[in-house]
Amino acid sequence: MASVASFDVVSKIDRQEVDNALNQAAKEVSQRYDFRGVGAGIEWSGTEAVVLTANSAERVLAVLDVFQSKLIRRGVSLKALDTGAGEPQPSGKEYRLVATLKEGLSSENAKKITKLIREEGPKGVKTQITGDEVRVSDKSRDNLQAVIAMLKEADDIDAALQFVNFR
Repeated sequence: MASVASFDVVSKIDRQEVDNALNQAAKEVSQRYDFRGVGAGIEWSGTEAVVLTANSAERVLAVLDVFQSKLIRRGVSLKALDTGAGEPQPSGKEYRLVATLKEGLSSENAKKITKLIREEGPKGVKTQITGDEVRVSDKSRDNLQAVIAMLKEADDIDAALQFVNFR
């Protein structure tokens, strides 16, 4: 009797790695010569958002670039960071940009994943949406590995995907 193998597609972020990246970015912003005297800074705003500030829109985008490079170096996908419109908003004498952290698969992304697996994946692979994750199952582990490779290559999914509970 052949057993059924499965794995879960999730979108989670490592909070500790994001916190470390934020602390490294804040330290670099405070020490870099081109950020002196421009009021540049980066800090948490609650548990889900990061606020970037400076005295000009270009400097805010430069702080964002520093933060993104630290996230990449720590292995956190930039798809988990949502900057909204991406344009810094003036707030008094400074410009602010709020970047939120996206965690969990939205129902729209879960439907995209299941549709992609149904249309382009190996035949017979079953998918099931449960909350903010997608369970993929099949009798063949090779088919499941092909699905993982296909999802890693997919460009239209706007979420940082991880593959867990492979059994």
